Amino acid sequence: MKVIVMGAGVIGTATAWYLSQAGHEVTVLERNAGAACETSFGNGGQISVSHAEPWANPSAPLKLLKWLGREDAPLLFRLRADPAQWRWGLKFLAQCGAARSRNNMIQLLNLGTYSRESLQQLRRDTGIRYDHLTQGIMHFYTSSKELELAIEPARIMRELGCDRRVIDADEAVRLEPAMAFIKPRLAGATYTGEDESGDVHKFTTGLAARAAGNGVRFRYGVRIQKLRTAGGAMQGVEIANENGMYEVVAGQAYVLALGSFSPQLAREAGVALDVYPAKGYSATLPVLDDGRAPKVSLTDDEYKLVFSRLGDRLRIAGTAELNGYDLSLNPVRCEAIVRRTLDIFPGMSRPELASYWAGLRPATPGNVPYIGPSKVAGLYLNTGHGTLGWTHGCGSGRALADLISGRQPEVDFRFCGDPSSIPARNRRYGLQPSSATGAEYLQSNPDTQASAGGIQE
Repeated sequence: MKVIVMGAGVIGTATAWYLSQAGHEVTVLERNAGAACETSFGNGGQISVSHAEPWANPSAPLKLLKWLGREDAPLLFRLRADPAQWRWGLKFLAQCGAARSRNNMIQLLNLGTYSRESLQQLRRDTGIRYDHLTQGIMHFYTSSKELELAIEPARIMRELGCDRRVIDADEAVRLEPAMAFIKPRLAGATYTGEDESGDVHKFTTGLAARAAGNGVRFRYGVRIQKLRTAGGAMQGVEIANENGMYEVVAGQAYVLALGSFSPQLAREAGVALDVYPAKGYSATLPVLDDGRAPKVSLTDDEYKLVFSRLGDRLRIAGTAELNGYDLSLNPVRCEAIVRRTLDIFPGMSRPELASYWAGLRPATPGNVPYIGPSKVAGLYLNTGHGTLGWTHGCGSGRALADLISGRQPEVDFRFCGDPSSIPARNRRYGLQPSSATGAEYLQSNPDTQASAGGIQE
């Protein structure tokens, strides 16, 4: 089958790889000069199955009120005269209930576990190198209240198969000696030894090169103008090609993997997506003192920052700013990231050496991405992964390739689209919500992706 993949970030590139491995003829359309030039360029670097608690959870509304007016707030709603932002915000609040938050967490855990194992297998098969480390992820807390709030989600994750265990300050420093400086301030931590970290840009560009070597055609520098449909089915993709000329690219299946830019194209084709851009920031610091920089990937839940060692660099990323498609760098938010980093790891680098980046994470209200067929025949969705695009990239691409190929994905996930078009689930990867909470969720969310909806790094 000839398949057109729109977007060459980690999601689109992984999808193209697995489609090619399944024997399809694949063309990837990308507006930039190469793969992973936008949201997959400078993210936090975590393969974080343990980061499955949705931002939309019971504690979120009170935190949002506390953060109002703070320019350096971890989650900043910069209110605009934008109906899409207001609709998204109301749906986010609706996802904060305990039952919905738990069910969304189950979806994210199932997909995350499946995706991490898919990445590990792909790494073994290809030998791809991307500064990856397999030393786990530690969520640390300098606030006893924040630690207390983390205990129940950690217990639920363990119950569902993700070994996120609660540890004290002594154990945290034993696992990561670079935390010794702030040990007196540590209330405790949680640790997931199976999680990983790595450079998503290196991974995606390396995978794109291997996919191209296996016959995938990457067309860079083309701009998608419109999805052409007729009679409820895809007919082609209108583009401005490499020479700026009008062209229609046709296939038998089409994958929309354009991140935050997916809703506009989908809407014109009659598909509504609850995806809104959440601008995230990152700072990359050179490691000047190896002994003062962490090797275990870390998450600072209080400040919503993640830290990943990428060779001789430390990548710090996080925060979310809902401000439309603005990509300008806010110096207050940039400086807050580096200030917090050097407060925890003094002497590991110098603030003037930081390089900054911002990207638009495609956030859905409940964190759960859109993966699967849309109501337009031939159009498939792989978008809305929020801050978990790197974590879910391989699993999303592999599962969607299975669906397009008429096979049953191995992950128990609430795929979107007409349920009759989706094979029965195989429960090898993942657990279901209890029948009571699952029924309650679907009754109260008849139009969600699968109904699913979906933030996190």
